[in-house]
Amino acid sequence: MIDEEIKKDILGRLRKAEEEHNVRVLLAIESGSRAWGFASPNSDYDVRFIYSHEPQWYQAVDLEERRDVIEYPITDEIDINGWDVRKALRLFWKSNPAFIEWIQSPITYLEPSRLRSEAINILPIIYSPEKGIYHYRSMAKTNYRGYLREEMVPLKKYFYVLRPILAARWVQKYKTAAPIEFETLLDMLDESEENVLSEIRILLEKKRVTPELGLSPAVSVLNNFIEAELGSDPERVPKKSYAAIVTDELNRLFHSVLAESTANNTPQPTPNGGAAELSRYV
Repeated sequence: MIDEEIKKDILGRLRKAEEEHNVRVLLAIESGSRAWGFASPNSDYDVRFIYSHEPQWYQAVDLEERRDVIEYPITDEIDINGWDVRKALRLFWKSNPAFIEWIQSPITYLEPSRLRSEAINILPIIYSPEKGIYHYRSMAKTNYRGYLREEMVPLKKYFYVLRPILAARWVQKYKTAAPIEFETLLDMLDESEENVLSEIRILLEKKRVTPELGLSPAVSVLNNFIEAELGSDPERVPKKSYAAIVTDELNRLFHSVLAESTANNTPQPTPNGGAAELSRYV
């Protein structure tokens, strides 16, 4: 759960971003460890949002040269930045893992648009399991080789290896985008891997109550599991053919969002918006 005072602060910053850049926030969620379910008590708040300009902004000769991200320097525990909706949907077209995780986040700050619900509806025809598996296995390999092959290792990095490994298993098995909650992904461990699950539970409990896990001896059970998983070749999944219907659906969604922005300048808040239930902003 997100503290109400933190939530109010985040909503205020989203309002400021809208005013400063003359945009409309369509979706704002929590990303990172708090959304994944293994935050430490002092973990940052990784706020990510998608926004739109007025329709005329996109009708420009220099559109490709215009900035399509909003970024703020990290000066405290709140890390906040966003993507323009056109950029976001172009990345969705490529099965971008960040966008796909954002629309599945269990923590929502603001959702005045149908963007997320409609994106989730068309996710099955857009998502490429092949790209998903490649992304997650590459992420796991990079973090494992970079942090966990020494005698003393940063224990929190196990989660940045185990989560993508289990996500890759999910995509391999179901041929769909993996959920982002770590607890759900633990179902990918089978009965023969009870010792792995036990070690993960121990680390998970420590991380949730300890500000910083620090360096400790490597956990051999987990290292053996990781090496075996990354050393195996996953079964190839059929390469997805991107038919015209995909671009048609993305264009339809883009136009729908822009029309929504002009037709409804005072949208109703989402039920998931916490403090936003009382008003769009606090």
